[in-house]
Amino acid sequence: MDFLEETYFYHIFNRGNNKQDIFKEDENYYYFLKLVRKYILPIADIYCYCLLKNHFHLLIQIKENAEKPSQAFSNMFNAYSKAFNKKYERVGSLFQRPFKRIRISEEKYLKQLILYIHLNPENHRIIDNFENYKFSSYNSIISPKPTALKRTEVIDFFNDIENFKLVHRQRKPINENLDFIIE
Repeated sequence: MDFLEETYFYHIFNRGNNKQDIFKEDENYYYFLKLVRKYILPIADIYCYCLLKNHFHLLIQIKENAEKPSQAFSNMFNAYSKAFNKKYERVGSLFQRPFKRIRISEEKYLKQLILYIHLNPENHRIIDNFENYKFSSYNSIISPKPTALKRTEVIDFFNDIENFKLVHRQRKPINENLDFIIE
């Protein structure tokens, strides 16, 4: 039985084993995103993401008739781990545990999760302004350039692009009852 069900939204996240870095240089981030495109886009729509040095967040929706979505994620993480281990001459598990997944069933939680994911680099004090973080989907969503992200749908959750930007810039606190945190 697959743990990811068709048509449902999921917050997918994980971090490095012992909280170690899973991204050491820009090339690692780009390779991870390339693998997301290769393994995940065939089975899921991607709404937003953020990759940080020792963890990542994805908001996805499993497509109808997706074949073995959990296996696609496993294949992606294995491919990334093997490449990372080879490049940095290391052995052993890169990720702390099997990836975590939280099913999101209400639109208000989707909006809060999008904010949480995009504000994550600022909340972790990696950067002073989340808008300047290059390994987040925020700038792809506000850009007119082509993207594999579900840009229109993300903006529609906030009614329009201006409200999307405004709500992000207000940096409203996340509802404490939501289980999004990977600390």
